[in-house]
Amino acid sequence: MKKIGLIMGTSWESSKEYYEIINRQVNKKLGNLNCAEMIMVNINFQNVVNNLKNNDWNSMNILIENAAGVLEKAGADFYLICTNTLHNCVDSFSDKIKIPILHIADATAQAIQKDKINKVLLLGTKATMSLDFYKRKLSDFGIEVIVPNDEDMDYIDNAIFNELCKGKFLEKTKEGFLNIINKSKKDGAEGVILGCTEIPMLIEQKDLNIPIYDTMTLHAEAAVECALK
Repeated sequence: MKKIGLIMGTSWESSKEYYEIINRQVNKKLGNLNCAEMIMVNINFQNVVNNLKNNDWNSMNILIENAAGVLEKAGADFYLICTNTLHNCVDSFSDKIKIPILHIADATAQAIQKDKINKVLLLGTKATMSLDFYKRKLSDFGIEVIVPNDEDMDYIDNAIFNELCKGKFLEKTKEGFLNIINKSKKDGAEGVILGCTEIPMLIEQKDLNIPIYDTMTLHAEAAVECALK
């Protein structure tokens, strides 16, 4: 079994879900008392939030590079960043970290491609929705990405940082997200990427009549497949 490196804490609400999904999936596949071999670095999420507020991607890149370096030195065979937004940092240090990253957008794109869907709505932090790192990845798979308008982006971003990351999952917020998703169907969205690892704790497949792509679960399950190859 390969050792999985995890950069966690962004936020810890979703990080604990990664830990549980990975261990449950390994045990399901191997049985008995088997669980995953993992090395974890838990970063202070407030530092991430401060960097986002200041649009300080240089400090963010250093933060994530250092965390990846710790995992590499500790013996991880590959690593995950347990959040969507911070994958924007990867290109800045990809030549310095020798162990491979299991990119969350790759795991997501493969699931979308398998369903033969060509156009999806991307929900996430404002950075994830407005920057192009996610869209570039999906375009490599022939998938078109659309995002909400500016007002809806602000609504989603505010809900993520002031509610979901604090463990608050409110029905009125869920209704707001569903309204945004339903509007996107008029623009041709055939599916929805839950591109923030906290959103799957608010929105479930039963809430919608188009496919949702839970990036957290897809990423965690891909880690198990990679570890057991």
